[in-house]
Amino acid sequence: MKDIWSIFRDDNSWNEKTIIGFLSFAMMVITGIIDIGSGIFGYELEIKEFVYNSFLIITLGSFGIAGLENVFKNRP
Repeated sequence: MKDIWSIFRDDNSWNEKTIIGFLSFAMMVITGIIDIGSGIFGYELEIKEFVYNSFLIITLGSFGIAGLENVFKNRP
C-alpha cells in the first residue's frame, strides 16, 4: 500500500500519462461491452457523444504525449 503513494512523488518510476490513458481506454472498453450486452437483451444504452469523445481525447492525448516523450527523451 505504501508503494501506491509513490505515484504522487516527483521522483517516481511511474508514468502517470500512461496510467490515465489506460484507465480512460478501459472505461471506453467497459462502456462498449455494456452497450453490446444491453443491446443483446433489447435495451438501448444511451451514451452521450461528448462523454465518449472526452474519453477518446484523453486516451489519445495521454498515449500520444507518453509516446512522444519516449521518442524524444534521448535528444538534447
